[in-house]
Amino acid sequence: MEIFDLREFDAHEQVVFGYDAATGMRAIIALHSTTLGPAAGGCRLWPYASTAEAVADVLRLSRGMSYKNAMADLKFGGGKAVLIADGRKGKTPELFEAFGRFVDSLGGRYVTAEDVGTTTADMGSVARATRYVAGLGRAPGEAGGDPGPKTALGVFLGLKAAVKFRLERSELAGVRVAVQGVGGVGYHLCRMLAAEGATLQVADVRPAAVQRVVDEFGATAVPVEEILAADVDVLAPCALGAVLNAASFPRLRAKVVAGAANNQLAQGQDGSALTTAGILYAPDYVINAGGIISVAREYYGGATEAQVLEDIQHIPQRLTEIFERARREGRTTNAVADQMARERLGRPERARAHQLVA
Repeated sequence: MEIFDLREFDAHEQVVFGYDAATGMRAIIALHSTTLGPAAGGCRLWPYASTAEAVADVLRLSRGMSYKNAMADLKFGGGKAVLIADGRKGKTPELFEAFGRFVDSLGGRYVTAEDVGTTTADMGSVARATRYVAGLGRAPGEAGGDPGPKTALGVFLGLKAAVKFRLERSELAGVRVAVQGVGGVGYHLCRMLAAEGATLQVADVRPAAVQRVVDEFGATAVPVEEILAADVDVLAPCALGAVLNAASFPRLRAKVVAGAANNQLAQGQDGSALTTAGILYAPDYVINAGGIISVAREYYGGATEAQVLEDIQHIPQRLTEIFERARREGRTTNAVADQMARERLGRPERARAHQLVA
C-alpha cells in the first residue's frame, strides 16, 4: 500500500499501525498535524472491509480533526484512530486496554476519545493504560463526559444559523428537517429540534433507534434509502461520511445541509454542486465541533460544564462568517472553511490549491 500516494494523504506527520496478539486488536492512528498542540480525535470502531479502507478513513478523519480543532480555536492538533472490528470477538475491556497501551506508546502526541462504535465506558478501559484520553466520566458541573450531546448542541445551534441565513427564518417552528442517523448525536439533535417545533423525518439502519425517536418526538420514519431525497428544508446527515456525492446530488431537495457526520462531501470539489443547486452547506468540521470542545476542556482541566456550553455558543458565529464570506467572494462554503483552517495551521499554500478544485 503506497500511503504517500493516496488521495487522502495530506502531508500527515505520522501514521502508526498497532497490533496486539492477545486481544486481536488491530488499530491505526494517524497524526495529521501537531502544530497547535497534541493531535486529538476520537477512536472509531468499525468493521472495515480491508486495511486499505481503514487507512483511507483514518487519513480523512484525522485531517478533518486538524481543521475542526483549528477552527474551534483549541490547543489541539488533528489526529484520529480506527479500530478494525472483529465480529467474532466483539468489544472487551482488554481490547481497549491494549489500545490504550498503543496510544501511550506515542508519548502524548495523540489524545483519544470516543467516536462511532466506542463509548465512555470503553474510554474508561483505555484510561487504565494511558493518561492521554478524554471523554470519561465526570462529577456534576465539571467539563467532560460523553461528548455526543455537546456535538448535538453545536449542530443544533449551527443548523439554526444556517436556516436564518438561507431561509431567512429565525425560528425552527414548522421547519422540516430530515435526520439521517439517530444514534448518540442524532437522537439528541432530534430532541432539541422537536422542542423548537421542527417537523422531523428520520432514518437509521437500526429500527429500534428510529422507533424511539418516532415515539418520543413524533418524527416520521423514512426508509434509509429515501432519507437523502426527503422533501424537507434541512438535511442533517448524522451517520457516516461521503453521503454528498455525484449519486446523491440529483436527489437532494433540501435547501440547507447541516449535520453532525464527518466528511459529508465525498470530495472537496463536490461543494460546487451544492452551491450550483442553491443548497447552503454548513462545513461539517465547523458545525460538529461541540464534542471536541468538551474533550479539550476536560483534557486540560479546571473547566466547568458552563464554560463548555459557552464555548459551543460560538459555533453559529463562525458558520455565519463562513457563509457571508463565501457569498461575498463567490466561492463554496467548504472552500472558504478549508482555507481558513489551513491558514491557522500554517499551510496557506495548500489552501490556495484547494480553492482551484472546490
